[in-house]
Amino acid sequence: MNKVHPKSLYGSKWTKVNAEGRERHFMIIDVEYDDDQKVTRCVIQAVINHRMYELNWRELKDSSQWSMGWK
Repeated sequence: MNKVHPKSLYGSKWTKVNAEGRERHFMIIDVEYDDDQKVTRCVIQAVINHRMYELNWRELKDSSQWSMGWK
């Protein structure tokens, strides 16, 4: 399990364990918070082609899907 804190999401780098196509390395480019400082939106971008995806930030905790940093 990856240790991920909502406050340190923005700008963080991730590697998809089971890459689809050539999209393997990603970066968090947008994080939005509500009034209680809970994450309401998280956008991740593929480095190779700049495609953006919205995801539940808690999915990043799953080490079978995501690895912290670029590997």
